[in-house]
Amino acid sequence: MTPMNPLMGVFFHWLGGLASASFYVPFRGVRRWSWEIYWLTGGVFSWLFAPWFFASLQTRDLLGVMGQVPPHIAGLCILFGVLWGFGGLTYGLTMRYLGLSLGMAVVLGLCTVFGTLIPPLVRGTFADALLSSTSGRIILLGLLMTVAGIVVVAWAGAKKDGDLSPEEKRAAVAEFDFRKGLAVAIFSGIMSACFAFGLAAGEPIKAISAAAGTGPLWTGLPVLCLVMFGGLITNGVWCAFLIAKNRSAGQWLGRTSGAKESTDHGSEDRPPLLANYLLSALAGVAWYFQFFFYTMGESQMGKFGFSSWTLHMASIIIFGTLWGFAFKEWKDARPAVRNMVWAGVALLVGATVVIGYGNMLGA
Repeated sequence: MTPMNPLMGVFFHWLGGLASASFYVPFRGVRRWSWEIYWLTGGVFSWLFAPWFFASLQTRDLLGVMGQVPPHIAGLCILFGVLWGFGGLTYGLTMRYLGLSLGMAVVLGLCTVFGTLIPPLVRGTFADALLSSTSGRIILLGLLMTVAGIVVVAWAGAKKDGDLSPEEKRAAVAEFDFRKGLAVAIFSGIMSACFAFGLAAGEPIKAISAAAGTGPLWTGLPVLCLVMFGGLITNGVWCAFLIAKNRSAGQWLGRTSGAKESTDHGSEDRPPLLANYLLSALAGVAWYFQFFFYTMGESQMGKFGFSSWTLHMASIIIFGTLWGFAFKEWKDARPAVRNMVWAGVALLVGATVVIGYGNMLGA
């Protein structure tokens, strides 16, 4: 049996969190493309090209492994991917309406709770994993710390919203709308947790890949091919609807007609195609890399692998908050509110240390 390395697992989860928190940054540089155009362009790289490319590089006999996957397992992975796609679809909208830091805190708070606790509850392993050992109880403490940190960050965001005028809010986040953003974020957080369910459903695929000779760090990559394909279905259908409605397909060729919900920040009449394609591709690959590193981290967690989802979510919020400060989303907030944000981030950092320690004891 390959020895586990929980500390290395925590490091991989932090890399995944950094990738996830950063994925939307390249989209900010896209010019004169409608949301559905740049979202789908980046998504093709994220949900289709990157999963198959990296799985083909790092695993053995990918097509042969896929051919051995039972249809009902593949169907469950894709189904959960479709449901997760609704979360991913509205995740981008949340960033537009709430900004990086507040949007991520609300979405990922719900995603953390559902994605971490439901799989062991469904499998009937919750009590054994969390309550019957010292390591499990330490991990449970880390989970509670994570939830507390998320609540603090979200509370700080709500206080910032109450302090600022409409003009100040839009200066920090161009399309700021707290009520609309909160509703979208709640839906996104619940549906995004389905990714964790898709990974749990794909456990037999990891065994097939390991039997084919794939190393333990990479056995989760074939599962990503199926789950993320489900996400492509959801996002592709919705974006196709918007493209038809807004007549925005010509933007891919440099036309400007139908440029509704454009990210235009300049005076150019035509989209800078090369830059837009490169930025969208970069965003899409970064979005994929969060799960690339997630599967690597999970492989090191042993029987406490379910806590990987909490580590992943906490690290995304940490880095997302840092990006929020970098883009001056909090520059007009009172010092007490900014201190509250940092207190929430400190709780999340502490939670990752506690969970990592609990995993180390139980490995």
